[in-house]
Amino acid sequence: MSGGNRLRIALTKGRLQDKSVALFEAMGLDCTPVKNPGRRLVHAIPNYPLDTVLAKAPDVITYVEHGVCDLGVAGKDTILEQGGAFYEVLDLGFGRCRFALAVKEGTDFYGTYKTRRIASKYPNVARTFFEKKGMDVDIIKIEGSVELAPILGLADAIVDIVETGATLRENGLVPIETVAPVSARLIVNTASMKLYKAEIQDFIARCERELENKP
Repeated sequence: MSGGNRLRIALTKGRLQDKSVALFEAMGLDCTPVKNPGRRLVHAIPNYPLDTVLAKAPDVITYVEHGVCDLGVAGKDTILEQGGAFYEVLDLGFGRCRFALAVKEGTDFYGTYKTRRIASKYPNVARTFFEKKGMDVDIIKIEGSVELAPILGLADAIVDIVETGATLRENGLVPIETVAPVSARLIVNTASMKLYKAEIQDFIARCERELENKP
């Protein structure tokens, strides 16, 4: 908890930040400082005991896990890939997409006994998925456009985040299986949940009420 008995929440920069702010405003929080951040990265909510920290997705989890932030908003994609010791308390319902297994159109991915090569920006997600299937695969980590891997013959398939599927179609790929659904989640530091239970539960309850009221 930051100074003056204020909770501290880490928000993932970008679209999740914008959606988080929209939710908090609907809850009655004055998010003016967060919407006009300038170069500042920590902002106090004027009418609620909460300070916001703007961070990259993997860092949100790190800050919450280490207790420098009590709460965080992170995508399920980052949570699944990075893991960590914290409570995942609420599906916030925005940032919805999915992890999918995709191949070149016309490929019979499961019709061969050879060890398949899988390209992904999310090697842990891919590895866990195939371990559950009992399949032996080679995982290749790609930092950029993962769709290139099957096109260039580097991989038999990819595991990637899919929203509309347009990028896959434009590159001659098709999703053949959903790996995991993805959306923004509210996470809580394990020690903070015990130390500031009443304050955190109040914030969670406010989030839940607003999410229930949404059409």
